[in-house]
Amino acid sequence: MKRVFLFLATNFAVLIVITLIFHIFGLNRSINLGGVLAGAAVMGFTGSIISLLMSKYMAKQSVGAVVIEQPQNEVEQWLLDTVAAQARQWGLQMPEVAIYDSPEVNAFATGATKNSSLVAVSTGLLRGMTRDEVEAVLAHEMAHIGNGDMVTLTLIQGVVNTFVIFFAKLIAGIIANTMGGNNNNGENQGNAGVYFAVNMILQMLFGFLASLIVYYFSRQREYRADAGAAKLVGAPKMIAALQRLKGQGSALPADMAAMGIASENKDSLMSTHPSLDNRIARLQYM
Repeated sequence: MKRVFLFLATNFAVLIVITLIFHIFGLNRSINLGGVLAGAAVMGFTGSIISLLMSKYMAKQSVGAVVIEQPQNEVEQWLLDTVAAQARQWGLQMPEVAIYDSPEVNAFATGATKNSSLVAVSTGLLRGMTRDEVEAVLAHEMAHIGNGDMVTLTLIQGVVNTFVIFFAKLIAGIIANTMGGNNNNGENQGNAGVYFAVNMILQMLFGFLASLIVYYFSRQREYRADAGAAKLVGAPKMIAALQRLKGQGSALPADMAAMGIASENKDSLMSTHPSLDNRIARLQYM
């Protein structure tokens, strides 16, 4: 709830600043800022929230993950016991634990809330890592859950979506207003084609710029999850797990890549994860 309050407060504060600026320049007479922002917020948050609510189901379907209901062997029992112990350390309810068949060395966590989550590991990870390394990977995913990263990224995505739509509509409305009469939403009725074209172009441009913000927060959450895992199982285990990931890459679907443990080969503004070398260096510094 604290995160939700902070993001709502941020939206409200930005609206106040924008309203004051428009009042000073006399633009508020022609554009209904509140209406435009409300519509943008509905469009901006709806998709993000629906994706969050459906994240567990979609993740299972995307990779064919099978939830361990009754352990069929010693490995599955060990997975359940390890996740249960880590969940207790975080003070969380036991998440669902699943395995999916893939040669890649990867794992991910998702879920709408901290206490309704999923941790999934690939068969390639179970075959390609030692128990200590798998334990560290599980701790990393549990840190994502304990830190509330899924909800945080959803809120960030919703906020940036809102302001992408808001500023695109706002600027398109201003441009349209200079070319004739307009309605209460700042949409020029006589130049609807101009408004539509400018709005679409700006949404694509602002959307690209906004994605850089989301990617930045995604990289920061990976550092935090590594640190959380190090506190849970020790930095040497987490470093060993990251070393093992070198050269592995990720075969997760594009819309799930940000959830995986696998990392980028090098840092870039478009990376969802920091490079493995930087993640290892950060842990060594700890």
